[in-house]
Amino acid sequence: MMLDLLGGFGEKGRTSLTVNSGNDRILLDVGIKAGASGAEYYPALDRPIGDINALFVSHAHEDHVGALSWLLSRGYVGPIFMTAETRDEAPATLAAYADPGDLSRFPLPVNRIEIFEPGDTIEIGNLTVRTGRSGHVVGGVWFAVDDGKSRAVYTADVVPDSNVFVMDTIPHCDLLVFDASYGADPVPGAARAREISQWVARHPQGCLLPTPLSGRSLELIAALPGSCAIHTGMRSSLEAQIGASAALLPGVSDLLRARLAGAADWTDADPLPSLPLLADDGMGEAGPSSRLLPRADDAGFPVLLTGHLPAGSPGDLLHRAGRADWVRMPTHPTLSGSVDIWEKAGRPEAIGHSCTTDLLKDLKSHIPSLRTQCRIGQRIAVPQGSKS
Repeated sequence: MMLDLLGGFGEKGRTSLTVNSGNDRILLDVGIKAGASGAEYYPALDRPIGDINALFVSHAHEDHVGALSWLLSRGYVGPIFMTAETRDEAPATLAAYADPGDLSRFPLPVNRIEIFEPGDTIEIGNLTVRTGRSGHVVGGVWFAVDDGKSRAVYTADVVPDSNVFVMDTIPHCDLLVFDASYGADPVPGAARAREISQWVARHPQGCLLPTPLSGRSLELIAALPGSCAIHTGMRSSLEAQIGASAALLPGVSDLLRARLAGAADWTDADPLPSLPLLADDGMGEAGPSSRLLPRADDAGFPVLLTGHLPAGSPGDLLHRAGRADWVRMPTHPTLSGSVDIWEKAGRPEAIGHSCTTDLLKDLKSHIPSLRTQCRIGQRIAVPQGSKS
C-alpha cells in the first residue's frame, strides 16, 4: 500500500492524500489552503482523476473539503463518502472558499454522496475503510484503511481531550498520519478554556469572538463564563450540532442547549452588544466575521482570536497590528494527546499533517518514529505486518 501526499504536509491547509493498493485508489479529503493563491490553493493532484475510485471527506472545514468543486471541475465522477453532518455543512464552506466559477458549474452533487455513520466500515475494491468519531466536530471522522497486508490511519482533525466532543480510539496500524497542527504545544485544552474565560470576564462591555461555524463554536460556548450573543445565522447550525448527542460527551448536550437558549440573537443591523459575540468564520476571511472584524476595529471593540490565522488573513493582520488578542482554543491535539494517539496506535511509523517543519522537529523528541521530512508530492510506502 502506498500513500501520495497531496497537501497539508510541511504546511497548514489543503489537507489531502491518496491511498493506493493494486488498482484501487481512494482520495482522503480535498481541502484548500486559506491565504494562498494559484496552484498552491489546491491539492497537488497530478495523476489522472479517473484513477480515483472514491473520495472520502472527514468533515466540512475548508482545509478538508474546500477544493471539492475544483476536483469536480477536473473530471472526478466517482462517489463521495461523507457523514450527513458534513453533507449539510459543506455547501456553506464551498460558498465561502470555492472558486465562484467552479462552484456555479459544480455545486455539491447531492445525488453522488454516499452517507455513512461514524463507526461504519466501507469496502472499496480490496481496500477496507474503517471510520470513527474524531472529537473535532459533529460528524467528523478519522479513517483507517486496510488492504489485507498493511493498515494506514489518517486521523484528519482530531481532539482526544475535547471538553465537548467524543473521539473514538485510533486502532493499531503500520503507518499513522496524524493531526500535528500544534506540534509539541504542552498546554491542555482545559487550561486554554480557563484562559479564554478569564479574558472574556475582563471585557464585560462586550467583545468579538470569530469562530468556525462547527466545532470550536461549541467549545467556546461551553467555556464562556456567562451569557453570550451569537450571529443569528449560526443558530440553526448550532442547534443541529447540539442535537447530535452521540457525538457529544455525556451531559454536554443539556449544558449547551441551555446556554444556546439563553444566547441573544444578533444581526448585522444591530449595535455591537455588551456581551461576548460569536460570529463565523474564525479567520475573518468569510461569513459575518469578515464584516465584523473591521467594524469592531473601527469601534475599538475588543477582539479575541482563538484559532489558526493564515498569513495575510484579516484576523492575522489585526493581531499583528496589536489590535486583537489571541488565545488558542485547542481543536487539535496538544502534546499529551498526540503522544497518546501514537501509543494507542501501537507506536507505529508516523507522519504529521497540518504542521510546519519546525513544529514537527519539536514533536519528534516525543514521538521518535515521526518522519519529519515528508512533503507534498512524495509517495510513501506503508510498512507491512506490524498491526494487530
